[in-house]
Amino acid sequence: MFDIVDVKQDLREVAGRLHALRGSLDLDLKKEQIADFEVKMAAPDFWDDNEKAQKVIAEMNAVKSAASEFEELQAEYDDLATMVELIEEEQDESMADDLRQGTKALVSKLEAYELQQLLNQPYDKLNAILELHPGAGGTESQDWADLLLRMYRRWAEKRGFKVEVLDYLPGDEAGVKSVTLLIKGYNAYGYLKVEKGVHRLVRVSPFDAAGRRHTSFVSCDVVPEIDDTIDIEIRSEDLKVDTYRSSGAGGQHINTTDSAVRITHMPTGIVVSCQTERSQIKNRERAMTMLRSKLYERRIEEQKKELAEIRGVQSDIAWGSQIRSYVFHPYSMVKDHRTGAETGNVGAVMDGEIDFLIDAALRGEMNKNPDSDRE
Repeated sequence: MFDIVDVKQDLREVAGRLHALRGSLDLDLKKEQIADFEVKMAAPDFWDDNEKAQKVIAEMNAVKSAASEFEELQAEYDDLATMVELIEEEQDESMADDLRQGTKALVSKLEAYELQQLLNQPYDKLNAILELHPGAGGTESQDWADLLLRMYRRWAEKRGFKVEVLDYLPGDEAGVKSVTLLIKGYNAYGYLKVEKGVHRLVRVSPFDAAGRRHTSFVSCDVVPEIDDTIDIEIRSEDLKVDTYRSSGAGGQHINTTDSAVRITHMPTGIVVSCQTERSQIKNRERAMTMLRSKLYERRIEEQKKELAEIRGVQSDIAWGSQIRSYVFHPYSMVKDHRTGAETGNVGAVMDGEIDFLIDAALRGEMNKNPDSDRE
């Protein structure tokens, strides 16, 4: 006699989760949204602004995908529920393995789908501007920043996101002193926003002739790429604009003329730089987009602080919090201090396999703030 009680319990949980998703998704609304997108795309001037058109297409594809993937999940669940009935009626043990494997696969797909639905905040869907800044420690910390740079580029490539280097300052001997990336893709900011914070490395330094163990820190900052449709007041008299010669590892996209631009917003002290374009004008435009994004993020952080004070809640300072440790020696482990998620496969993480860490952090944020602030 075989036992499928555990599988039936898993399917009952799946049914509950699907029911909750159906209520939050509002499939009828999604069909209306798709129809609206199709009307926009049919307009004769739709392709006049190629960048805007691509954003509309990406949004429509995301809405279509959310609706169709849910229907696929529901259909898979219905098939498995029918299989349970057949097994119990006919006592067909040969189908039990197929049932277990199908249920396991469905749970995995459902978890991935639920994660996508967590990205429902106003700016989750936008591109992300990600910056890495080494802490004290010279070459060792700069090399750690370079390793993180590689990790995020690998992660983005695996997701099909495009990565542009906006600013790059090479290290004195190895690594980078600072780097700014634009990661372009639907929900790029939604995924990467939980990477903001301090990343800690423990290893035997290859730059220490004595073979001693070192601890290094790199801060990661992530903001959404905010365009000029968002009302952020920036006065020209508050800006200090410097031009300089581009440098660093950018390949053909980094030029050697004095076209790189650095903008300092004097009231806040925020500094942004861009050197990826050959034109000084274009670099200035990109730098202004970065500044607008940082000022918007600053405004949101201030609003959250004020709300926390009103509620009497002790809020975390995301900029300085140590979120994760990467231990290469004396043992191998990556651990996220916010969620407890960890793995001993450091190599996979450094190759960009960080989805499980992002997943845990996003779910943790949702559980901590079930009524997350909306715009």
